[in-house]
This record gives sequence, C-alpha cells and structure tokens, in this order.
Amino acid sequence: MSEQEPPKIEFPCEYPIKIMGRQSADFKDIVLQVMRQHAGDISDTQVKQRASGKGTFVSLTVTITATGKDQLDAIFEDLKATGVVQMVL
Repeated sequence: MSEQEPPKIEFPCEYPIKIMGRQSADFKDIVLQVMRQHAGDISDTQVKQRASGKGTFVSLTVTITATGKDQLDAIFEDLKATGVVQMVL
C-alpha cells in the first residue's frame, strides 16, 4: 500500500483553527491576542465559542485568512506556549 500524501492547501484561504483549554476569565483574550499577532484584526464574526458540558473547558474556533504554512506553524507554536491552551486543531 502506498502512503497517501496530505491534501495540498492553496494559500491564501479561509482556515478555521480550533483552540481548546480550561475555562478562565482571560482564555479568549489570550488566544485572540496571539491570533492577532499572526493574522491581523479578528472580528467577533470570525470567532465561535463553545463550553464543555460541565463548563470546565472551552473551545474557540477562529477562522482566519491563512497566508501560508509558516504562518500556521507560528500560530500553533505561540498558542501552545501561552500555558492556557491545551490543544490546537
């Protein structure tokens, strides 16, 4: 069996990034600060927030206009480095 190559992404494109972490007062602010460093201004329409069933965790889906793999890699690294983000998809 041959290994499948991952699908090629054509940039620039709309790219949703899902960020998960523990519910806290500043989780969303910290995440959006990192996102703005790499993707410019982000409006409320680009952000969807959802709490877990018990409200312990929260996920944010932020849709950005991605410009390239380097930008996405930097976003993932900086989000993980915040200490409040537990997973980025």
